[in-house]
Amino acid sequence: MENGIITKLLEFQKEIQAIKKDAKNPHFKNTYASLNQILSEVKPLLSKHGLFLSQPVRDGNVATIITDGTCLEDIYSEIPLPTNLTPQQLGSAITYFRRYTISSLLSLETEDDD
Repeated sequence: MENGIITKLLEFQKEIQAIKKDAKNPHFKNTYASLNQILSEVKPLLSKHGLFLSQPVRDGNVATIITDGTCLEDIYSEIPLPTNLTPQQLGSAITYFRRYTISSLLSLETEDDD
């Protein structure tokens, strides 16, 4: 498929730059790219190539799905959420897993890897 999802992702990868680190972890004293930073850099380029990003929580998993808006092909990554978390811990885990599933699915790099 000439203009399928793989071709569009290849074009995306040619354009995406290293993601800027914009957040600090006081516990480990390091910096990282927040989910908001990743999304702000990734979503416009995905949209430019006709790709839609969604990150639902389903069946106890955090999923990242990239769908080609033309042919509806998709690729996805899922990771199971830990059980027995408080609501705040669950929210933190969801954000953390969203950040990591999108980064791994798109092979994203940060400005300087720790």
